[in-house]
Amino acid sequence: MPDADDVRRIALSLPDTTEKIAWSMPTFRVAGKMFATLPEDETSLAVRCPEQERDELVLAEPEKFWIAGHEARFAWVRARLAALEDEEELRDILADSWRQAAPPRLIEVHPRLGLPPAR
Repeated sequence: MPDADDVRRIALSLPDTTEKIAWSMPTFRVAGKMFATLPEDETSLAVRCPEQERDELVLAEPEKFWIAGHEARFAWVRARLAALEDEEELRDILADSWRQAAPPRLIEVHPRLGLPPAR
């Protein structure tokens, strides 16, 4: 089961990522744009997620994903770290959120980052 240390390690391994405390919690930013936070005493993770996908995730796996009330009008979803399957799932979630926040110049340099492996 991934924990807050895993979130930090994986998030900070993504290109041009920094950690900054905001709203009394750790936030992770790519080129200055936030893509993940560690709210709820670092037992959950908040990440960018397109609203339609977010709603589908919450309906499909409500034990894992939910939408915080104050974030309902934004394209963010929360995930309970204890409910994630493994570190690979955490890495996929963080990389996907990173791609949504990263500037085009970084996506051009890292085009496969966050995409599922080719089969």
